[in-house]
This record gives sequence, structure tokens and C-alpha cells, in this order.
Amino acid sequence: MALSFQHVTKTFSNSPHAAVNDCTFEVESRTFIVLLGPSGCGKTTLLKMVNRLVEPTAGEIIWDGQNIREFEITALRRQMGYVIQQVGLFPHLTIAQNIAVVPELLGWEKKKIDARIDALLELVQLKPENYRARYPAQLSGGQQQRVGLARALAADPVLLLMDEPFGAIDAITRASLQDEMLRLKRALNKTILFVTHDVEEALRLADKIVIMRAGKIVQYDTPFNILTAPANDFVRELVGADDMVRQLSLIPVASIMSPLPKNFVLNGSPTIQVEDDLRNALSKLLQTGASSLAVVQENNPVGILSLEQIRASAKQN
Repeated sequence: MALSFQHVTKTFSNSPHAAVNDCTFEVESRTFIVLLGPSGCGKTTLLKMVNRLVEPTAGEIIWDGQNIREFEITALRRQMGYVIQQVGLFPHLTIAQNIAVVPELLGWEKKKIDARIDALLELVQLKPENYRARYPAQLSGGQQQRVGLARALAADPVLLLMDEPFGAIDAITRASLQDEMLRLKRALNKTILFVTHDVEEALRLADKIVIMRAGKIVQYDTPFNILTAPANDFVRELVGADDMVRQLSLIPVASIMSPLPKNFVLNGSPTIQVEDDLRNALSKLLQTGASSLAVVQENNPVGILSLEQIRASAKQN
């Protein structure tokens, strides 16, 4: 296990109620875990206890077999990437200088730092030659968030902590950044803890979701299991478990597509990517008026998906 939370509790001196109340769960290595719940439920406090921005009142957090309290705080934080909603870029430093902050503290050679800056800007799809010398004020909110992510990854941390990173971004840019996060999730192969109050975001990104209410964990499971078997009425209402279209967003096209017919020719047929979900497939069918879609992988047809198959899948779930 990458992380183990054992009866973790946090009570602030100015509050009679625990912000985090006896939370116990395990996080496997290289999984994307979303902490989800309404404002004030304790999800951000729980996240901040991992890098010791907040210290637990009781309980233990074990990272890679060791209690995090046994780490020297600065050394601990340098091993963990941290991304927040406000981005937190240094306005007087260029983009390259912002990304270089932690590698420089770690004593990396300049040549290694420069290569890392370029690699990370490429990773978040910002061309180094266009962005290295710019300042944060010269970037859009979405671009700043990408730089913030690059900076968090600069020292190649094993664990990435993300606190409402897309919360202050407009809806269109947010959707784009979520797409980017899905791509990076596959490319980075890291353990990620991600705080959000956005249900759609959680369902789209998570391998597993921790649902919190009033400091307690009320359910910890995969998005599909949470939607199809909510632990109680609170969870059911929070995630919209009765929304059949939302359930379709968790079923991959590849799981129900049919094999290609013999002598199939694409010939301008509407297509859907093999890694996409049934919700997007249904949307495309409704937009085009087609009765089926050609499923493609790297522009090559690999299967067929029909409206009847989506209907049948919806009934089963």
C-alpha cells in the first residue's frame, strides 16, 4: 500500500466537532483516489495531513511502511507534489524558474534541471520555446494550472496531492484540463489524491472515491460500485445514483462493442474512440442520427457499437 490512514482524526481548537473523524482506509500504489463530499466535510483537511500542513489529533498515516511523523517535514514535502486551486506560482519568476524551484533546492545540476523543465512543459502540452521565459501573469488560468502541475511533478514525486485544482477554472477549460488529467494519469503512473466537490469530475477521473460527510467516510469504492450500490441515501443523492445516463459514463465502449463485420469499410461512418464511454457514444448517436458507430483505435476500426447495445447495457445496470 502507498498510503494507509488508520483512525485519523483532526479536531481544531476553535471547533467542538472533529473536522476529520476516525477515518481508516488504504490507498494502493499507482491509483487515482478522489476525496469527494460537500463543503466542510473534511476532505481538504484529510489531504493536508498527508504532507503535514495539518497535523492529526489522533491516528496514524503510514506512507511506504513508515509513519509520516517520523519524516523530517521538509524532506517529506519534497517527495510529494502539491497542486492547489490558486496555483500559487511565484509572480516574479518566469515559468522555467517556477518549475525549477524544487530541483534547485535538491541541488540538481543546471543541465538536468533545464531538461526536466522542457520535458514537463511538453508533458502538459505547453511548448517550451513559447512558455519558458513568460511570467505567470502572461498566462491564462488554464495555462497557469498546467504550469502548477508541471512544478508539482518537477522532482518526480511518487505521490501527487491535488486540492480542487480545477475549481477556479471556467467550465470549458475545466473539461479540457480533466481530459489532460486522464492522459497524464495513464502516462505518469503515480499515486494521486485529488480533492473535489464536483461529482462529474470525481466519476470521470477516479479509480476509487472516498465519499465524506461531516468528517467521516461514508463509502469508499469504485465509481461504478458507488453509482450502482450507494451505501445510503446521502451517497445516492450526492452522486445521482438513479441517473442512468451518468451510469453510462462509467461503462467503456470496448466492453460491449461487437466485432467488425467481414469486409467492413469505414467510408465516412461516425466513429467513437475505443477508450471512450457509453455516455459519449450515446451523445454522438443522437447528434448524428446514426444507428451505430464505428469504434476506432488510432484511426483503425476495431468494432461496432449500436444504439440497441447501449439500451441493453442500460437495462442491465
